[in-house]
Amino acid sequence: MSLAPLASLTALADLNGLRAVVTGGASGIGLATARLLAARGATVAVLDLHPGDVEEPLLGFTADVSDDVSVRAAVDAAVDALGGLDILVNNAGIGAAGTVEDNDDAQWHRVLDVNVLGIVRTTRAALPHLRASGRAAIVNTCSIAATAGLPQRALYSASKGAVLSLTLAMAADHIGEGIRVNCVNPGTVDTPWVGRLLGAAADPAAERAALQARQPHGRLVSADEVAAAVAYLASPLAGSTTGTALAVDGGMAGLRLRPGAR
Repeated sequence: MSLAPLASLTALADLNGLRAVVTGGASGIGLATARLLAARGATVAVLDLHPGDVEEPLLGFTADVSDDVSVRAAVDAAVDALGGLDILVNNAGIGAAGTVEDNDDAQWHRVLDVNVLGIVRTTRAALPHLRASGRAAIVNTCSIAATAGLPQRALYSASKGAVLSLTLAMAADHIGEGIRVNCVNPGTVDTPWVGRLLGAAADPAAERAALQARQPHGRLVSADEVAAAVAYLASPLAGSTTGTALAVDGGMAGLRLRPGAR
């Protein structure tokens, strides 16, 4: 028998018996991730402001990552339902557009509260359960905005830069407890949030074309492609991977193509 089919079958079941929580898991990258983790054998709970549309086999719990009481209650309820916790995907987040002049203090506080402190709150609530796992993994959703200067994204970039640094610090703090911590850095992903941004543009078609063109492979990243990266980092197959940012950006972070080369 060829080893390739056997390896493929093993990979598809690499999350059997593991319990996962995905924040912001009712749409976009979070929903694609939750579905993929479940398809690969994990039991998955979704934490979201509006989890009502989540379908079986996913379990839905209402949570506001900007509220510590809400987060702790949702994590405890999810862990009770799952019977433990092995994987935490910190995906919940919000966007912002503009330069440093365009967002007032309240918006800065709001975005940092959700995108950065939301990870802190959820991880803090989950850590006692992850320590008991023995094979735990945390994956944070970061962004190309953490490593590349993007126009009109000052606040969002600052929040994701913090997520990248936080990921590295968490990896260092918890490696001795058997908890791996990594993040994914997507490029521009074809999600409902990006769709709303495009809808608000003066020329949505031209804006979409511009976003596609700035990624070397010439298109938007799909939510499923980001989910695949998250699933790898969450899997025991990545047991020696921690403190890593995995780019899923069509080459945007690292490639410098000559004009017309693609």
